[in-house]
Amino acid sequence: MNAIDPPATAQARALAARYGTEPKPGQLPWNDVIASLMGHRSVRGYQTTPPPPGTLEILIAAAQSAATSSNLQTWSVMEVTDPEKRKVLAEVANGQKHIIECPIFLVFIADLSRNERLGKAEGATLEVLPYLDAFLVASIDAAMAAQNAVIAAESLGLSTVYIGALRNNVTRVAELLELPPGAGPVFGLCIGYAKPESAGEVKPRLPQEVVLHHDRYSMAGETEARATYDKRLEAFSRRHEMAAYTWTQRVINRMAKLNALTGRDRMKDAFKALGFPLR
Repeated sequence: MNAIDPPATAQARALAARYGTEPKPGQLPWNDVIASLMGHRSVRGYQTTPPPPGTLEILIAAAQSAATSSNLQTWSVMEVTDPEKRKVLAEVANGQKHIIECPIFLVFIADLSRNERLGKAEGATLEVLPYLDAFLVASIDAAMAAQNAVIAAESLGLSTVYIGALRNNVTRVAELLELPPGAGPVFGLCIGYAKPESAGEVKPRLPQEVVLHHDRYSMAGETEARATYDKRLEAFSRRHEMAAYTWTQRVINRMAKLNALTGRDRMKDAFKALGFPLR
């Protein structure tokens, strides 16, 4: 947000960037927190300048302030500083060089192992741990913690990008990071100052009427809204020298063939081997 923009103008700019012309500015609540959230964009080019001392610790404090199911805290996070390990992680993630160049790289972990150790130490069998719900809780907890860290980082002028491609080979990542059974990598996170040429612009999202439902699921107007969104995303892609795909084409390209998963089609078996029975 431009510091000299009045709130109504800042809101209008942010909404136009994210949605186009709707909803009408000036009729919605607005503050600096919302402005920061609305300005989020993924960045894949980082300066070598490290953030100030204490940045990592405050980001983790923000992450730990996120909601966690029943306060079970079934997640962990690992900072990876070893250049050789970063090279391996980049290789797993299809050569994403920003994993190597960003000042801070974190791997978020669905971690049931800590609670399992607690149970053993206390002589208690934790019958819930082998079930799918426990794994979902751990993964959701990790995601909410990471998003808190992202929001905190962006409030400090830092940029971020999630690395879901670590799941291409969770076995290799777990071995590299020496994770115990019951702990598995779910995604990575790059953090740092964006290179000026990599800052980019806010990526358009689907119109709200496609994703927001009231009391019952509705598909009314979805086809028309998708067609409008396709045009906006195609124009965005052309501006950024990406393949000029519509959203429809992106979905089909990403989800029509199993080879698009680059190994993640075997992820269930991989997580089972890491100590998650997933009953």
